[in-house]
Amino acid sequence: MAEVFLRRLTRWQAEQQREAVADVYVEAYEGDAGAEYRDRQGFLRVFENAVQRPDFDMVVADAAGLVGCLYGYRAPRTGDWWEGFRGVLPPEVEERTASGRVFLLTELMVVPAYRRQGVSDRLRTLLLMRHATDLVVAVIKRDDDLGREVLRSWGWTKLGEFDPGGPGSSAAPHRRGETEAPTPDGLVWEGWMRPPTSR
Repeated sequence: MAEVFLRRLTRWQAEQQREAVADVYVEAYEGDAGAEYRDRQGFLRVFENAVQRPDFDMVVADAAGLVGCLYGYRAPRTGDWWEGFRGVLPPEVEERTASGRVFLLTELMVVPAYRRQGVSDRLRTLLLMRHATDLVVAVIKRDDDLGREVLRSWGWTKLGEFDPGGPGSSAAPHRRGETEAPTPDGLVWEGWMRPPTSR
């Protein structure tokens, strides 16, 4: 297996690499046969939107071709992103949102052949170097067992749950099967956060 190298992409480089990133998406989220084109096109629309968000930041894992990536952007100060959150947000979350100090991880992908080799940990470490004092939040579908396993392995804690539409409607990360019916109790999304760091 080829050695994995990490690199950070600028917004322009991310746009130029979008087809290779979509290839990683299709391979990482192997789904129903025949659904690859629809899933790929949907992912590309969401990815192109994410690249235009404030403070978009992305790192990729390369081993003679992309094998993984992690990216995100800064949450809007307005707090609209938290729309649909069930319960009361902790005061520090509201405070950091208002001050522009919440960074949203919107996608982590590693192709199956490179999983369980520390690639996701390395991607996270490199990406979050720039966000040392930010509150970092990730939102996953409730049935995303692999995503939950990764977040727990990073020492992250569950912040709460969102209504079926997901956080801030357009801010929800794209996942295969996003149009599936909600789970029986109606809770589709979970918010997770990195342990608080000093400001």
